[in-house]
Amino acid sequence: MSSRRSRSRQSGSSRITDDQINDLVSKLQQLLPEIRDRCSDKVSASKVLQETCNYIRNLHREVDDLSERLSELLATTDTAQAAIIRSLLMQ
Repeated sequence: MSSRRSRSRQSGSSRITDDQINDLVSKLQQLLPEIRDRCSDKVSASKVLQETCNYIRNLHREVDDLSERLSELLATTDTAQAAIIRSLLMQ
């Protein structure tokens, strides 16, 4: 029996179970294009967590880039067009 399982049983129901961890890792795996599109179904939990961190970092970079591009666009458009774009973004 793993030490994680032993700790889980000793501390009561407030701890997450191995089955719950496996289920969450599986759900993360389905959300990650890098892993989801692979032929192999067997990927370690460690790899899924690493890929999740990388994916989130990439999303943050993409959001920052798009925000910068939008700011540049709004700065180069006239006031009426900028107001329209802002109103569309607020919806």
